[in-house]
Amino acid sequence: MIRLPLLDPVTPERFPDPRSALHEPNGLLAFGGDLSPARLLAAYAHGIFPWYSEGEPILWWSPDPRCVFRTEVLRVNRSLRRQLRGKPWRVSVDRDFEAVIRACAAPRDGQAGTWILPAMIEAYVVLHRLGHAHSVEVWDGARLVGGVYGLAVGQLFCGESMFSAESGGSRLALVALADLLRQWGWPLIDAQVANAHTLGLGAQEIPRERYLHEAARLAALPGRVGSWADAATLLLQPGATQATD
Repeated sequence: MIRLPLLDPVTPERFPDPRSALHEPNGLLAFGGDLSPARLLAAYAHGIFPWYSEGEPILWWSPDPRCVFRTEVLRVNRSLRRQLRGKPWRVSVDRDFEAVIRACAAPRDGQAGTWILPAMIEAYVVLHRLGHAHSVEVWDGARLVGGVYGLAVGQLFCGESMFSAESGGSRLALVALADLLRQWGWPLIDAQVANAHTLGLGAQEIPRERYLHEAARLAALPGRVGSWADAATLLLQPGATQATD
């Protein structure tokens, strides 16, 4: 029988030590609480994130190992450049956060449902309006063809999800996000749990202890609260990509 701590509804900043999370299922730490901005910001700053399905209580996780992208490594390569050749795409930031999160929530082929439930969408839209959650969008004319969204705490960016309506859309959004963060000196994008897709894009797994140390350091640094729309001029654009290995 699994026994989990129930989060205190009065103190949203208080979480159990992530090192006390279960080994099976990997990283399950606590349940309950809410998706208020204060609780979500505290969770991510401590290496914890919510992940649950319809009909479940809110579940909080801190898996070991942790999946991350290094912004210095995540760059355009020859295969992405070939994929983008001739596409009249352009990239923006914080232009339509809600469209990106709703596209990420839409079930993929073969999926019965989604973990990005209406309550999650509402919570992250609120965080976006408060200047903590951000999106990068890829456009073909007026059509959204790819995007990625996540949450910034200090100088730590916690990626939540990405989508493609056209092949290469999510990959370009992720690489553009990494390029922007690299220019600001932000070294890390949290990708939570590894899968074949993220590993194929260049993610790596690191021990939870190392992640918690890096996350605490980055979250304590001065961040960029507010809209990032003005950073669009710094974003990598398909026509300006340079091939790298």
